[in-house]
Amino acid sequence: MLQKSQAELEKIRASCKAMVRRRAATSGGMSLIPIPGVDIAGDVGMLLQLIPAINRKFGLTPEQIDELDTQHQVMVYTMVKKVGGDLVGRAVTRQLVVAALKKVGGRMAAKQVLKYVPFAGQAAAVALSVAAMMYLGNSHIDACFEIASGAIKE
Repeated sequence: MLQKSQAELEKIRASCKAMVRRRAATSGGMSLIPIPGVDIAGDVGMLLQLIPAINRKFGLTPEQIDELDTQHQVMVYTMVKKVGGDLVGRAVTRQLVVAALKKVGGRMAAKQVLKYVPFAGQAAAVALSVAAMMYLGNSHIDACFEIASGAIKE
């Protein structure tokens, strides 16, 4: 299932980036809700759906990798280790998503404070929220793309 052409992988990457942009916009909107923690809980929920969806499109869910022959499984897991895709080929849990969010922890903490400052603070909170979601989503897409591309070349 993993064997895709480079052109197919480019289309998948573009599709996934559009999916990330939509989720980032939703995340930005949630940061306007003045209830503490609602936006972070929403981000965790969105990432719990987004990351597996990206993995699925690239053929890199644990189930899809298990369907590969042994040689291809070794190739994929070697690429995962080389690229460092923490969320590739694994069951995505709340703990993994929270660990990913900690990578952008400074932005998330600033967002919590800024959203209570009228107008400019709220705009900054939206921008930080969108930027954090775009960073996490696009970083994961790039890792999946590199892994899938490497599996083609092998």
